[in-house]
Amino acid sequence: MRHDSFLLESAIMGDQKAVEKLLISCRPDLQRIAKSQCASGVDPDDAVQESMMQIYSRLGALRTLTSFPAWVFAIVRRECSRLLRSMRGLTVLPDPDNIAFIYIENPGLQYDLISAIQSLPGKYRVVIILRDFEEYSISEIADKLFLTREAVKSRIHRGRQMIQEYFDD
Repeated sequence: MRHDSFLLESAIMGDQKAVEKLLISCRPDLQRIAKSQCASGVDPDDAVQESMMQIYSRLGALRTLTSFPAWVFAIVRRECSRLLRSMRGLTVLPDPDNIAFIYIENPGLQYDLISAIQSLPGKYRVVIILRDFEEYSISEIADKLFLTREAVKSRIHRGRQMIQEYFDD
């Protein structure tokens, strides 16, 4: 994904015209990503539209200009997953400040997932929360916890495995 650094910087600083131009210039890339990431049955155009709204509302939180392509990719991927889950009866986290898990047919899933995350050893729990709920990048987590990127990736992977094992038991 190519982007104009000056345009991106202006958009982050709140220039509405720059935000509009940025979203227009990103749309083809968003569509390409959505087509590759959305499962069958999920409308990629819906994912693009929702992703554009997420980008618009969270652009000021972007920490570095160079992370923009990965950040956008993650937003589109999450949106595709959210749309798929909503088709299956799951709803997603309403917003990052209010972590609530709701499964329409099985409200107990909320407690099971919370219990699974709480059962993790601290070093795994913190990286799962930072990555999956607070949406930090791998590099940001590594910097925050004074770890290497490889160590962060390993802990995220192992933490997710442990959550899966919690549900398999």
